[in-house]
Amino acid sequence: MALIVTVSILIWMATAVALPGVAGAEGKQTESGQSLRFRLTLSTEAEQAIADLGLETPITGRAYVIVSRTDEREPRLQTSLTGVPLWGVDVSGLGGGDSVMLDSNDTAVFGYPLEQISEIPDGSYFVQAFLNVYTTFERSDNHVLRMHLNSGSGQSVFRAPGNAHSAVSRVIFSTRSPRVVDLDINEVIPPVEPLLAGEVLQQGNPRDTARVKFVKIRSGVLSQFWGRDMYIGANVLLPEGYETDTETYYPTIYSQGHFPGRGAPFGYRELGDDPESGAGRSAGVRDFWVSDEAPRMIAVSIRDANPYYDTSYSVNSVNVGPYGDAIHNELIPYLEDKFRMVPETWARVLSGGSTGGWEALAMQIFYPDVYGGTWGWCPDPVDFNYYQIVNVYEDTNAYFTEYDWLKVERPNARRPDGNVRSTVRMENLYEFAVGPDSRSGGQWAIWEAVYGPLGDNGYPARIWDPLTGEINAAVAKYWLENFDLHNYLRKNWSSVGELLRGKIHVATGEMDTYYLEEAVYLLEEFLTTVDNPPAEASFEYGRRKPHCWIGYSPERDGEDLRTVEFLRIAADHLRANQPAGTAHTAWYR
Repeated sequence: MALIVTVSILIWMATAVALPGVAGAEGKQTESGQSLRFRLTLSTEAEQAIADLGLETPITGRAYVIVSRTDEREPRLQTSLTGVPLWGVDVSGLGGGDSVMLDSNDTAVFGYPLEQISEIPDGSYFVQAFLNVYTTFERSDNHVLRMHLNSGSGQSVFRAPGNAHSAVSRVIFSTRSPRVVDLDINEVIPPVEPLLAGEVLQQGNPRDTARVKFVKIRSGVLSQFWGRDMYIGANVLLPEGYETDTETYYPTIYSQGHFPGRGAPFGYRELGDDPESGAGRSAGVRDFWVSDEAPRMIAVSIRDANPYYDTSYSVNSVNVGPYGDAIHNELIPYLEDKFRMVPETWARVLSGGSTGGWEALAMQIFYPDVYGGTWGWCPDPVDFNYYQIVNVYEDTNAYFTEYDWLKVERPNARRPDGNVRSTVRMENLYEFAVGPDSRSGGQWAIWEAVYGPLGDNGYPARIWDPLTGEINAAVAKYWLENFDLHNYLRKNWSSVGELLRGKIHVATGEMDTYYLEEAVYLLEEFLTTVDNPPAEASFEYGRRKPHCWIGYSPERDGEDLRTVEFLRIAADHLRANQPAGTAHTAWYR
């Protein structure tokens, strides 16, 4: 009898109940209807705040409703592949006071992990509306694209400055009394650093510290490609004594990876920074970097967030643009002119893990006479026979291994003990809900944008159907011919082999979380057997090690490599390859 009373009360209760510290929807208009619907209204104040940041209004973008069972964090901060439900729909011409409706009857609304809003079980939830603000790009290829312009935080949609959201409301859903829930989008995420006169959001505006200098330049080639001013930047870590010893020039190590934000390369932290930082692999970096025993080098991380992702993958792409040219013809010459870097091949080396691992390898391979060595750790797929564990050349479906009477979902991520954490289908559907046309800011989206050809609509041609997983063989062929690193080396070894001799070093775990070791095995097979000339490459695998393992310690038997140890390895490599008689010797300790 108590259960019946409870259910009756739930059905009778108001749409939203205000809680302390949580904006309630009490007093908001509710309507009966055939299904649960959400009406999102952009406030005039929010529209003005977006415009004040230099972003386009009225808004073209994507609107979301996000639902959570807890309010420990805002629902927008609980979104992820294994996170809370969200539903999205594209919007255009949305101005202050305008509304957009999300409901299950609109086929343009797509959600994850629940595809339809009608799938929400009855109960009490915390609900938030969100708006991803797009910018119009009239590109040099005559395509007009509408995408999120990076605004200083990489491409994290739900944390990006300039995007807007509602307060969090507590709402009680009941299938017996469907209604409209009103949510007001009235809060705009501010820039990480307040904009000063003449500053723009792109790549952020970090402030210099004693040893870390932040550079940002307008890229001519990227601006021409995208049809508007585009910027690229770098975080530069200077060696101890740089300001007092004004005669010494230094070799440079480029630390590749995701958007570095305000961080220095290799996890270096200034004295007085967060005491929790610099732990784990980066433990001791600061003390080592300023010590007498540390080789004097300059370290650089590149800020190249773009409309697709938090990094460009450092290559030229028909979708993402000429970032290879921007880095090598604009940014690096600028850095070498501004800082005392040795502008020679031997004095430039690369390192990076995961995305940065692929970048570190690709930059060395595609620009073999620019760099003197690379360490690519747990790299993104270097051979698309193993695109994680999808074979885009031979499989017909990315989501399933198919048999006569059944099909099995293909894993996307695992624990070191083999337990599956997620599937390829799951992550692709999540990204599709966040942003169709490869606009999710996610991993699979940037791979399609970098590796793939241009689609008819100006966005990347899909390697597979995002809803069914059916693979497009024509797109796969383009990938093979342009960005399969293993295939590129096989085809071009006679011309690039000598330039790459002794320069390629790869490490990955045998139980990489994303199955990335499989492609590395194929690359190793070629580079350890090729001759005329021999590659003299090195490969190392960590037993039962997950993503992103970078090697074993040369000093502590059986222990994992630490950053301080790697910096010594890189310095020894630089010293060994420094031409005899060079004037630049004071850097080595």
